[in-house]
Parts: sequence; structure tokens; C-alpha cells
Amino acid sequence: MTASLHQLPECALPPWRRAVLKVGSNLLAADGGGLTTCYAQALAAFMSASHAVGREVVLVSSGAVAAGRALMRERATTGGDLAARQALAALGQAPMIALWQGLSDRPVAQVLLTHDDLRNRRRYLNARTTLRELLALGVLPVVNENDTVAVDELKLGDNDNLAAIVAALVDADLLLIASDVDALYNADPRRDPAAEPIGHVLQLTPEVIAMAGDSGSTVGTGGMRTKLQAAAKAAGAGIPTALFGGRDAATVKALEQGRLHGTLIDVAGNRMQARKYWLRHAPAGSGYITVDAGAVRALIGGRASLLPGGILGVSGEFHRGDLVEIVDADSHAVARGLCQYGASEVRRLIGRHSRDIESLLGYSYGAEIVHRDDLATMETTQGGMEA
Repeated sequence: MTASLHQLPECALPPWRRAVLKVGSNLLAADGGGLTTCYAQALAAFMSASHAVGREVVLVSSGAVAAGRALMRERATTGGDLAARQALAALGQAPMIALWQGLSDRPVAQVLLTHDDLRNRRRYLNARTTLRELLALGVLPVVNENDTVAVDELKLGDNDNLAAIVAALVDADLLLIASDVDALYNADPRRDPAAEPIGHVLQLTPEVIAMAGDSGSTVGTGGMRTKLQAAAKAAGAGIPTALFGGRDAATVKALEQGRLHGTLIDVAGNRMQARKYWLRHAPAGSGYITVDAGAVRALIGGRASLLPGGILGVSGEFHRGDLVEIVDADSHAVARGLCQYGASEVRRLIGRHSRDIESLLGYSYGAEIVHRDDLATMETTQGGMEA
């Protein structure tokens, strides 16, 4: 039992320009097997409307195993054999992508990730660069775990947590989780008729997490607990999470007007504060980059990336994806950031124009040595002014 739309608490969505939308298996699996567009249509319409007003959405979609099971109905078992489920996931990827492409008014791209891709800094940056480029091209990225090789992820079924990781990966402003449960309740609404929905969670305390129940479906492998775990991960990156029922078209439509009928899980501070704190305090590599006065002024302004033309020198060794110190000509720390190139590559690019990167290296990871989204200036400049 869940609340009707008029009984659900309503609150305003926080302002957002880029969001990650996670859609669970329960919204895509047909009763007779396979996939259905019944609930996906409204979600696709929301993504299209968001794109039309200049917003970006990355979709994290479950449903591959359910689709694969329908294709192999006579042979596949419904048991927990891991190899069988991995095979079903591989079979179901194509129809799952086809479903979203059929509902989308723009190209759809499949991006398969494992947690290892997101733990390894080089692969992390490669995934980040690819997703950014897809968004810049106006493409709808559809992300899923590479279940055929991600053994632990398939067993745990944590596409909710993957969505939170992807939200941090692409610097999203908001994580949206659509499921067959319309909100977080103070008790299990399937067992307690008196359960009340909670509209706004200011902080994920142990008491709040204790309210989460398990999955109510044999199709999906996650429940409210994994959604709260995902919200906690997103909050750690300064990203709020909205939980809502994806089976109600009016609820989904209301999102277009910035209204949430569900549960908003808030964060302390904001996204940039959380990211800047991490960049300022995470362990840096052994090398550093020296920049000229013009680059110092641009970086302290907080809106510029570090380009090769402003670099005077490189000291020590670091690899692509490492956190490096950026210093001025007097060796005063100016900023810290994730470097798009290794030390040996940056040395070859000192003082050059970004357009020369590919001709000098034979390849390019982008025009920026350190992108502004991956950079934090130090707390104070030489003059004592906060940057």
C-alpha cells in the first residue's frame, strides 16, 4: 500500500542543470516477461522535456536480466546461478537499449561500467570524458553495470549505488531514483497501513536508514536500503537525491515543473563545497606544475581550466588522473587538481597552445591539462583573500 499522489508530500526540487536518473527493473519488466514501455514512456518524456530547456540527463537503467530472461524463456532458469544471470544480462542489453532508443527523440549511447572502472583514476577520467562528450553532443547516455564481468555488482544488484557514483562522476546537481515505491516511509507500507511518507530528509541518520525495507519484487535486486545507501554516497559528493514513484505519470510530469511528490534527501552544504574540500585535502601525487602569473590570475578567479600555454615547468612524476599541486613561479601553492595528462606528456606541452596537443602527442584527452571541474584553488591567496 502506498499513498495516492494528493496524499504524498510535495516539495520543490533543488535547481539543477545536470541530473542522473536511475530507473529500476520493476518499472521496465513486463508481467509476462521481457520489457514494457508502460512506465518508461513518462520517464522518457521527462528526459526529453528536460533536454528541450537545456538540461542534461544521464540515465542509469536496469532491466537487462529481465529482458534476457524473456529471450531465453525455455532455457533460462529463474534461480540464482551467477553464470546464467550473467549470460541473461549480456542477452538483455540490446533490447534494453532498444527500448530507450524507441522512446527517445535523440540518439542513445550505451555505456557499460564496473566499479573497477570507477576506482582506477585513469579509467575514471576516460569514462568521465566520454560521458561529458556524449552530453555535449546532445546524446542520451544509458549507463549500466557490465554485469557479465562485474560479479560482485551483479550479486549485490546495486545499480542504485552505481547511479550515485555516476552522479559524482559527471558532477551532477541531482540524483533522481525512480522505482515502484513512491517515497521513503516511516514503516513498511506493504505491512503497516498506518505508514506515513516522509517528504524531506535533512540528514541520513541511523534512525532514517532503519526505516528502509527490503526489495518487494522478484524482478529487481535492490530495495529502499540500497536507495538510501546511494543517497548517502551522493550526499558525500554534495548531491541531493529525489526518490519518487515511477509508475505514476502525474508524479513524473510534476518533475518537469520542479515539483517532487516523494522524498527529497538533502545535503549539508553544496556540491562544489564538498568537491573542493575533497580536492584540497585528498593526498596529492609527488609532482607539481609551475604556472605563470596569467595562469595564476585565471585560476584564482575560479572559472578557468589550466591550459598548456600557462605552464612554466613540471617537477616530479605523476600519471594521468593523479591529483597534483599547482604552484606559482615562487613555489607558492595556487591550486590542486586532477591532471588529464601524465608528467612526461605535460612536459612536452609546456607553453604550447591546446590546439597543438594532438599533433605533439599523437592523441588528445582534451584541451585542458586540469579541467576547472577537477580543480580547487587553495583556501587563501598570497594576499590573504579567500579564493
